[in-house]
Amino acid sequence: MGAENLSQSDQLAAQILAALTAAVDRGEISCTIPASVRLERPKNRDHGDFATSIALQLAKSSGRPPLEVAQMLQRDLQSLAEVAKVDIAGPGFINITLNSADLAELVRTVITAGATYGNSTALAGTAINLEFISANPTGPLHLGHTRWAAVGDALGRVLSAAGAKVAREFYINDRGNQMDLFGQSVRAAAVGEAIPENGYQGAYIHDLAKAVIAQQPGLMKLLGQEQLDAFREAAYKLQLAQQQQVLEDFGTHFDVWFSERTLHEGGSVAHGLEKLRKQGHVFDEDGAIWLRTTDFGDDKDRVLVKSDGELTYFASDTAYYINKRERGFDICIYMLGADHHGYVGRLKATAACAGDDPAKNIDVLIGQLVKIMEGGEEVKLSKRAGTIITLEDLVEKVGVDAARYTLIRYPVDTPMVLDVDVLKKRTNDNPVYYVQYAHARIAGVLRNAAELQVSAKLEDFDPAMLTHERENELLGAIGKFPAVVASAAELREPHRVARYLEELAGEYHRFYADCRVLPLGDEAVAPVHHARAALSAATMQTLANGLALLGVSAPDRM
Repeated sequence: MGAENLSQSDQLAAQILAALTAAVDRGEISCTIPASVRLERPKNRDHGDFATSIALQLAKSSGRPPLEVAQMLQRDLQSLAEVAKVDIAGPGFINITLNSADLAELVRTVITAGATYGNSTALAGTAINLEFISANPTGPLHLGHTRWAAVGDALGRVLSAAGAKVAREFYINDRGNQMDLFGQSVRAAAVGEAIPENGYQGAYIHDLAKAVIAQQPGLMKLLGQEQLDAFREAAYKLQLAQQQQVLEDFGTHFDVWFSERTLHEGGSVAHGLEKLRKQGHVFDEDGAIWLRTTDFGDDKDRVLVKSDGELTYFASDTAYYINKRERGFDICIYMLGADHHGYVGRLKATAACAGDDPAKNIDVLIGQLVKIMEGGEEVKLSKRAGTIITLEDLVEKVGVDAARYTLIRYPVDTPMVLDVDVLKKRTNDNPVYYVQYAHARIAGVLRNAAELQVSAKLEDFDPAMLTHERENELLGAIGKFPAVVASAAELREPHRVARYLEELAGEYHRFYADCRVLPLGDEAVAPVHHARAALSAATMQTLANGLALLGVSAPDRM
């Protein structure tokens, strides 16, 4: 799952290793001492603050039952000053409960770390190419692209937080017949002719035609193919620029905009074909050139070059993968639409044909469809008919924060329904409002605290003051955050961060209801008020960090 960046966790893991090493030195046990000990936060707070399965892991190398190993470690761990209790559960799981003051030291860790709390080195040294959206530059970004615009961007942030070096890449499908149809459609609209029946019919085509003419009036004087090519290229640049601006406005940034054309113009396709041939997986049959992907689990072999010499789309796909790997990326993540299930097997087989490990070097995620409900009815989508719901339309209806958060909070491999009416509500029924309100509420509490001379500063913080059950529950929730981020990165599931934030917000609201942060009336300011203010500040920082990973704002007032 990746290491937590908590000093408590690091210290405790080191102490467990020290206890084990001491036991080996005393001759109580003979085993291979692991390089590290993995600690987790139990889901059930009754099971302690940390849990480890180290005794089960050592059973084989020690030749001792896990329960005996656990009991041996239990004796040493119970002697530690910061440990209140050590329990053994099941066949040998060790559950550790810290003293309240030591548990509350987490507040100091969070406030000191600030915006970096939650970061880890789980993926340090790993270079990842993250490709998502990858739309044709022939129209506005529609709802299917919108889901990846949010999820892909959040995944990039989560992977970076886990220590990976991430390049966010947009693959521009700017080659092929669809580009010619696009150019023909814009040209027809410009000269007042009927748009081809199989062309692009949306109203945006007429807007593009006007923009092209305004920018390059001389195109109207051109003839034949020269005019078609000129309209295609001019409209392409305008439409791509529009996509780029819309994504930036949505908070989705790309490091690389990679043109499919450059694969062909720069010789990458020919290079990729030659590399695969040298690997022994390319063969010729019936005048065509094939890649034997069935050697690696694909349902059929794939044509790279047709018998008439025309390159297939798959030729571009293979060249693109090889290009990414040769640019130094250890892992290539593809985020594809619901209609691309067939690509999973062929892309993984391509990696294997190139001599890579498909279980390690390539990861293909498929995003399911999104439905929009408004007024109790589904909003129908039809790109060719011009009734497309675009990313801009969605943002106009609900705003960037609500759109991003909602699209991210569901696993991408399941269809989702986005209810516009719910997302407009300023109530707890709206998940993004619920989380943002928790942040704003704490900001308000801390403003009031400052007026009452209640300090949230660490120099005034006494961890021994935090002994209430609600305080411990809130501390436990805060402590989960680094592990949540690491698991979201490892499993490619940023929705885990959103669901965690909702849990944390709920824990804070329960804490606030049962633990008075600020003095009432003429009540004197006491150390417990300072401690609870600092705990509130640590919670607010964790909420802000989580929202930042989702690309969602953390308002101080709502």
